[in-house]
Amino acid sequence: METQNTSEKRTKIIYWIFTLWMALGMVSTAIVQLMKNKDELANFTNLGYPSYLMTILGICKLLGVIIILIPGRLLLKEWAYAGFFFVMSGAVVSHLIIGDPAGRTLPAVLLLALVLISWYFRPSNRKISVTP
Repeated sequence: METQNTSEKRTKIIYWIFTLWMALGMVSTAIVQLMKNKDELANFTNLGYPSYLMTILGICKLLGVIIILIPGRLLLKEWAYAGFFFVMSGAVVSHLIIGDPAGRTLPAVLLLALVLISWYFRPSNRKISVTP
């Protein structure tokens, strides 16, 4: 039989593995976007987005990662997760709408999955508690 403590420990391990992987993905894509990498610029243009959006998304991703990794600021964490969800689900839908192959869509799907798993497994001290 699994104890409460063992369950919490397993949840924290899952949370940190997926959160760090998500943070790495968000930071790496943010850097590529802020540097206006030519392949990323071509990808953005192919999706029909203006190049200045890369700067906005890059800055927001970096800020979101910082907020999610630091302790406290629970409401900001929820906003950061929501922002990551909207950005990555929007990326997935954008790739699907223009008919990109799976190889171009899969990175966005992976980051979206990491965001959802990180959010779902966040420990209770990283959740906003709602008491009636």
